[in-house]
Amino acid sequence: MRTRFAPSPTGPLHLGHAFSAMVAHDMARAAGGEFLLRIEDIDQSRARTAWEAAIFEDLSWLGIRWSEPVLRQSSRMPAYERALMQLARFGLLYPCACRRRDIEAALEAPQEGALPLGPDGLIYPGTCRGRAMSERDEGDALRLDMARAMALIGGEIAFEEVGPEHEGYHRFTTEEMIAGVGDVVLARRGMGTSYHLAVVVDDAAQGISHVVRGADLFEATKIHVLLQRLLALPTPAYHHHRLIRDENGRRLAKRDDARAIARYRAEGASPDDIRAMVGL
Repeated sequence: MRTRFAPSPTGPLHLGHAFSAMVAHDMARAAGGEFLLRIEDIDQSRARTAWEAAIFEDLSWLGIRWSEPVLRQSSRMPAYERALMQLARFGLLYPCACRRRDIEAALEAPQEGALPLGPDGLIYPGTCRGRAMSERDEGDALRLDMARAMALIGGEIAFEEVGPEHEGYHRFTTEEMIAGVGDVVLARRGMGTSYHLAVVVDDAAQGISHVVRGADLFEATKIHVLLQRLLALPTPAYHHHRLIRDENGRRLAKRDDARAIARYRAEGASPDDIRAMVGL
């Protein structure tokens, strides 16, 4: 078994991060496996070296140990570019110039009510789908043509969920992927990749056998498994754990400094106290 914890160095680790890291670490150690640390810093406009140093400090204090070297996504851009080129050769990518307001306007035009949301945000209405890659401008994003992608892999994806929240074998058809996910962005403006593409390429590169992460990412797994099929990469088992929430039931965020690990440390809490707070 090989698990990983993949935080972004854009703010302090909170109780939710600690829970995810400890679950992944405990699973690997219990199975005599390996635990890896990955720094997801593709958004260089927000990543900070000080936050990365704080991640190392907090995890070490919690008693979490990882194998070296630590993988940093900012050093992996050539690998993401190769994956994009492979998908482009299959005819699955197209450039998109639409901004969020353009997408909202297109979705609102023919209908009323709530706008359709998928795991990548608003489900794209296909405005730029007819554009060729040769028409790509510097400010364009790259989207995956979902219908073509599903047709290429045979019309169905599947993955095994081993976490208690969604345990079982999950299958999704072409119709479900088009209606519920849509043409997702695989390369964002000014970034050269996206979370979805980078996480798939890096999980394969690191030989991750079990992806351990929050239940809020369960729906995104559809995208990741599809990309694994398209890129001929292995599909790991998935363990989507419960989320740590505040007293109002809201999921913790990095702006929630009151539950930052560093603050608990400063107030005299022990690693065992943190475990008790998150129910481990």
